[in-house]
Amino acid sequence: MSRKRVGILISGRGSNMMSLIEACRKPDFPAEIAVVISNRPEAAGLERAAAAGIKTVAIDHKQFASRVPFEMRLHGSLLDHGVDLVCNAGFMRLLTGGFVDRWRDRQLNIHPSLLPALPGLDTHVRAIDQGVMIHGCTVHFVRLEMDTGPIVAQAATGVMPDDTADTLAARVLAMEHAIYPHALGLVAGGHVRIEHEKAIVSAPVGVPQTLIWPPLLTNH
Repeated sequence: MSRKRVGILISGRGSNMMSLIEACRKPDFPAEIAVVISNRPEAAGLERAAAAGIKTVAIDHKQFASRVPFEMRLHGSLLDHGVDLVCNAGFMRLLTGGFVDRWRDRQLNIHPSLLPALPGLDTHVRAIDQGVMIHGCTVHFVRLEMDTGPIVAQAATGVMPDDTADTLAARVLAMEHAIYPHALGLVAGGHVRIEHEKAIVSAPVGVPQTLIWPPLLTNH
């Protein structure tokens, strides 16, 4: 089996990065991690990746006059490491159209909401403030507009009446760690194609599961 080579982009501790690294250690997984790149040399995720035996690169965006030369260096580093697919994992830089176009349909991102609802920051606070009953996370292909692009996978959880942003974030993060490797496996395994800006998954998906929250009353 020819495994796709993945470049992971991070800016911080690399929580989702570690879930991808663990998945790629399985011999039957269709992808392998080629390199982890951070725009912040002090990012804790670089040490975690190195400890896992993954090549790491720091490209400090502050050393570049604008986004374009930074992205040229980033793009060059990905090519140098033979990367086929890019996974954003807490990468806190908006990318220009030039970079996005070069990696179109080959770059994934994970977002802590059920897109297209709640794009942007502070999603858990906003979910609670807006009285959302079901919240979750989304893996999607990257497009120029932030938190848009064809959706590959989503996971959902009910919002408890006593949830805080922190408790909700913890549940969603656990789901992120499950669906990001799942989505990468689908893409790397050739089970996803893009048609009219929708991701079509060809792998067997079984019977859709229903999440009703609050749950149905059983005494009626």
